[in-house]
Amino acid sequence: MRRIGWMTTALAMSATTQAADFGPIGGAIGETKPIIDARLRYEGVDQDPMAEDAEAVTLRARLGFETGKAWETALLVEGEFVWPWISDYNSTINGKTQYPVVADPESYEVNRLQLVNTSLPQTTITLGRQRITLDDQRFVGNVGWRQNEQTFDALRVVNKSIANLTFDVTYLDQVNRVFSKDSPQGRYEGDSFLGNVSYQFPVGKLTAFGYWLEFDPIPNVAAAVRDSSQTYGLRFAGERPLSKLKLAYAASYATQEQYSDNPLNFDNDYTLLELTGTYRQYSVGLGWEVMAGNGVKGFTTPLATLHKFQGWADKFLTTPVDGIDDKYLNAGFTLKGVGPLDTLGLQASWHEYQAERTSQDYGSEIDVQLQAKWKRFTGALKYADYSADGLFTDTSKFWVQVEYIW
Repeated sequence: MRRIGWMTTALAMSATTQAADFGPIGGAIGETKPIIDARLRYEGVDQDPMAEDAEAVTLRARLGFETGKAWETALLVEGEFVWPWISDYNSTINGKTQYPVVADPESYEVNRLQLVNTSLPQTTITLGRQRITLDDQRFVGNVGWRQNEQTFDALRVVNKSIANLTFDVTYLDQVNRVFSKDSPQGRYEGDSFLGNVSYQFPVGKLTAFGYWLEFDPIPNVAAAVRDSSQTYGLRFAGERPLSKLKLAYAASYATQEQYSDNPLNFDNDYTLLELTGTYRQYSVGLGWEVMAGNGVKGFTTPLATLHKFQGWADKFLTTPVDGIDDKYLNAGFTLKGVGPLDTLGLQASWHEYQAERTSQDYGSEIDVQLQAKWKRFTGALKYADYSADGLFTDTSKFWVQVEYIW
């Protein structure tokens, strides 16, 4: 990886020398920067009542470049490649259904291909295949935990002409999902719009959002058109020092209905309350997230980074039809300069789940992660243990991961 970095740097320096006499385009080429991001991961899954445990060793590489600006426009090109070295798992497309799912299929595709223009004052316009993350990624994210991240074919405009006020508007016609282009559910197509307006107050950021998601029907994938929805909501998040304690807080509310050709009829709400206290390197937080369900459809966030929410075992990637009530406790610490390591951190979470509509018990989950950083490398040991009660089955997952970013 170091050798690749030196070769890329040498090529960029050579391009700088040769491009000096070619005007704006030559200048943009001369300022090109490489993109190198490699991640090696082991994931093991023990899921009742399946007789076989899943074991996956996958290598993910994102390689590309970003040019400097010509006429206030830059080009970014990035390929993403996922190689399974050990493939005793159901990738959702490899036919190995005797194993639990590990949603990291073998794939080779264009991850990002975008033009970024900043010619208008305080405005950034991005056109093409791009990464989009909004707020805490509860509604729109890149699903960065999976090896093949989620990107969007879109036109996005972000304007910050007024102090403390941000307008963020996106039109998208394709969602490139984590299941890869070779999966029937790997692409969601349709005319969708994302509107996100935020104002930064001294005590926190207030955001109003509206998301209109229209997904075309996909043969044998009923979830696609049934995820078409219109969502409106508010979010407030901030932090405030209290002597030696730093207090972070977040609250959000949204309402959602069917949209476009969705054959279902629903009107569900979403509520989030979260409070975290940090003292030096230690933190403790409490949270309560409720996604309503009407017995036919639960509140849905199909563009979210779902792994961040409701437990790392990923049992609730699709909200149950009776909704979910998730009460959780987080705790952790981060140390700096531990031996040769830049940082060393431990994070733990506990969740208790119930149905929002019927109060049926869904079970509980414990999550633990140890993470360390050394120069350009980040390593992690991660464990999730879901104990079923009235829904799904007992599931435990374990990960060992190393990532390098140039």
